[in-house]
Amino acid sequence: MENLKNKRIAILVADGFEEIELTSPKEALENAGAKTDIISPAKGKVRAKNGDEWSTDYPVDVALQEAEENRYDGLLLPGGVINPDKLRTNKTAIALINAFWERDKPIAAICHGPQLLINADLVRDKKITSVEAIQMDLINAGALWEDSEVVIDDKLITSRTPDDLPAFNKAIIKAFATEKKNKT
Repeated sequence: MENLKNKRIAILVADGFEEIELTSPKEALENAGAKTDIISPAKGKVRAKNGDEWSTDYPVDVALQEAEENRYDGLLLPGGVINPDKLRTNKTAIALINAFWERDKPIAAICHGPQLLINADLVRDKKITSVEAIQMDLINAGALWEDSEVVIDDKLITSRTPDDLPAFNKAIIKAFATEKKNKT
């Protein structure tokens, strides 16, 4: 198993993220030694969905307005239908995603999470996967969409659905482990 000791990973979510797409990668990253922070525009706590039902509230570690890319080694974008739809029109969220990209840091997105990559203008000519529901959105934005459990292109790691979480978690741990040590 890769060692993520001294690595810090940002997890960007709004209300309506798919719970397992946050909890499973978060647990895997922490078990590998990483520190994770939930970043959100929500105040104090952010609410998950489990399928169509509202689920658990999770504490927000860092307010989106205070989040700084230079404190992190990588970014995780869980899906869910509502979550990326709320974040993709949030200029601060898109600016944070772009800051990770400009610093050549890995960005991992699962399910509907790649919708954020469309608004950040990061998918053109990139191999990407996602839940089937946003396949055409990605293709129309210039992505080279493929139906695989995990797709890695440069510093983008994408996955389709919660069924792919074991492979996704393994891929993101490897990607974040090979990232240069955080300078701050």
